[in-house]
Amino acid sequence: MSDIIISKFGGSSVADAKQISKVKNIVKSDKKRRVIVVSGPGRSHKNEEKVTDHLINIATKGIHFYNQRQEITADDSRQAVIDKFTAIMRDLKIDNKEILASLTKDLDTDLGGDKRVAFLASRGEHYNARIIAAYFDQNGLKAQAQLPENIGFVVSDNYLAAKTLDQAYDNVQCLAEYDGISVVPGFYGVTEDGNIAVFSRGGSDLTGGEIAYALDADTYENWTDVNGVYEADPRIITEARAIPRLTFKEIRLLSSKGFNVFHLDAMLKCRDRKIPINIRNTNAPENPGTLILNERVPEEGVVGIARLDNMSYIHIEKDMLGEEVGFTASLLQIFHDFGINTYHYPTDKDDIAVLVSKDDLLGSINDLRRVIEKRLKPDNMRVVYNLSVITPVGLGLNRNSYPIIEALSALGEAYIPIDLIDQSPSQICFHVGVSQTVADQATRILYDTLIGNA
Repeated sequence: MSDIIISKFGGSSVADAKQISKVKNIVKSDKKRRVIVVSGPGRSHKNEEKVTDHLINIATKGIHFYNQRQEITADDSRQAVIDKFTAIMRDLKIDNKEILASLTKDLDTDLGGDKRVAFLASRGEHYNARIIAAYFDQNGLKAQAQLPENIGFVVSDNYLAAKTLDQAYDNVQCLAEYDGISVVPGFYGVTEDGNIAVFSRGGSDLTGGEIAYALDADTYENWTDVNGVYEADPRIITEARAIPRLTFKEIRLLSSKGFNVFHLDAMLKCRDRKIPINIRNTNAPENPGTLILNERVPEEGVVGIARLDNMSYIHIEKDMLGEEVGFTASLLQIFHDFGINTYHYPTDKDDIAVLVSKDDLLGSINDLRRVIEKRLKPDNMRVVYNLSVITPVGLGLNRNSYPIIEALSALGEAYIPIDLIDQSPSQICFHVGVSQTVADQATRILYDTLIGNA
């Protein structure tokens, strides 16, 4: 284990000069924070689009925002990006001539296809790292922008969904040798033939996790705009508290069910080396946040309640389908062919239900139904829309059925109709599906029963 803390700062933490000043103070407060990973600038106000979205809009010649039914042209986005970085450098009192000239040149890149999208999408992180390093340096913190193309952070040539290559872990050891603060842009790496490739969206988390693994860091800090992972959505449960400690298994279950605070894949390498991940709030650095660990002692039955809204399930009936070898595999292959992600597929002798996002069915449900009926010949098939899946999670649920009984009893007493009940094989979470019209009420009942009154 190295005596280094890797600190990743998300888009809201580096959205403008005021936020970047907070980052400087956080980094300055602990000498172990020697490597920081930064995102591109996030929104300074709710009506502003993210820089990365503007960059993708430039790369796609306006199609990115057009598909979101927004009238923002590529030229509009180009000006928005230049204005954003100009304002940040002006407010930080950084000489911007060289950086703006380089940015303008990059925005006019003549690369084609996915290479162009990846290159332009990466520029938010690239230029934010260069600006933040310059700001640190002029404020008495020795710092250097350590760009992936310079430190050998090598990734695969899947330009829009890159994977870290093994040699990258050896190459980034140079960061431990630098005696100042290394400012690393997140989200992208460089292919073996020198092109830029990006991770999936949220990939700055992944960059931080990979570097933490390579350096066997003491801790990986993920700085965002919340105090950690909450027991439930605080917009629904206003008194919900940040959870002090979670295991990697618990956070992955919560994240996959609607707790979108962290890129799931970013945890894997840290888990392998038992590196704690600390989710912190840039706007409240005195708050200890949520610590994610390989192991913890369960102190409660349920630690958090996640929720997926806007879900649907496709219910298929066919006599003896449970004994028809390959039926489930064939059904899931159809969903795969349509590019539809499946969440659950509880089954029995004659029935199977497949849970999916309703949005994934837009434009495809008619063709999907026809293919299923043609290939699998079900006796009956129906689609249920507007479902919410509420998922209590906690190590204390393992081999403990009492919280499930309490939860179902409380919902029954409130006359909440239940569309779906399923327990995970790990036995540390269970799923309750209800109509979206009663989802807030059901969430409140489950919180009060399983956490609030515990």
